[in-house]
Amino acid sequence: MPIGRYGRVAQTLHWATAIVVLVAFIYGPGGSEERVYSAARDFDRQLHETLGLTVLSLVALRIVRRTIDTRPDPEVPAWMGIVARVTHWALYGLLLAVPFTAITGAWLEGHPLTLLGKLEIPPALPLAHDTGAIVARIHTWLGDTIMWIAGLHAAAALFHHFVLSDGVLASMLPRWFPLWAPSRR
Repeated sequence: MPIGRYGRVAQTLHWATAIVVLVAFIYGPGGSEERVYSAARDFDRQLHETLGLTVLSLVALRIVRRTIDTRPDPEVPAWMGIVARVTHWALYGLLLAVPFTAITGAWLEGHPLTLLGKLEIPPALPLAHDTGAIVARIHTWLGDTIMWIAGLHAAAALFHHFVLSDGVLASMLPRWFPLWAPSRR
């Protein structure tokens, strides 16, 4: 018999990832290399890089957890199930690719990762500045892409709850959250 909701650990990892990605996006210094690595943007960059490594850690935990945890099996049309699987795997891929492209781009450009508290992780790749700049640009595009896909993912969850009233959104919400019981029409 399929379960009706995700477990607490899966819910916590999901929402923690969503919040950390959003905050990292907001605090991403963005722009030219000179702007990103300027003294005026130092805190934002350190916070962004710290959050990026946090995302990488959360995703690793989520992937491990996904292999051992049971997941709800909502009764939705086949095409919705396919779209959901493609979306989830796209998000997982982006959640891995975004931090890896940031790290790779910074290191190829010769910059250490600088985390909050001024902890520096020196470049572990040989200097290839032009390639690093391209990878850094890809990082920016992937960061924008993850926000768009995550936004569509959230919109689909709201559609499931308010239009289809099928419990898909509720399956990822804690029981105490006011949307737990979808309204039936």
